Amino acid sequence: MKKQLSKLFQLPKLEPRLLWESYLLLSLIRLGLWLLPFGKLQKLLGRMRSLSKSSLNVQIKQIITAVNRASRYSPGNVKCLARALTTELLLNKYGYSPKLQIGVTKGEEGNLEAHAWVEEQERIVIGYLQDLDKFTILTSLK
Repeated sequence: MKKQLSKLFQLPKLEPRLLWESYLLLSLIRLGLWLLPFGKLQKLLGRMRSLSKSSLNVQIKQIITAVNRASRYSPGNVKCLARALTTELLLNKYGYSPKLQIGVTKGEEGNLEAHAWVEEQERIVIGYLQDLDKFTILTSLK
């Protein structure tokens, strides 16, 4: 743990801030997914999207790295939906126009499987899977 903390303090100035912001948002979104109906959570996130814009120049790669690191330090297994919602919110905050995608498919045993990912300018930035084309997109959320 000491080694991880020392690495954190050696990061460039923006990165620790972005990492903490990612960790906090990811935690809140995970809690929201657990406690709230998805539509209610989407409304709350919509309000956050309209309030929080930053003039800082943050690259997409920095945001993805921060969300991935925050996911590693989070307790339990962080699901794709929480990661995608966090990424989408941060991309929006830093001036990008992300598209949240949620898809479903039937698994090999006939069970329903779902996956969430985020696209920016029609490029998948988080949530890529090799067999992503097997998912039928339910809706494109923004």
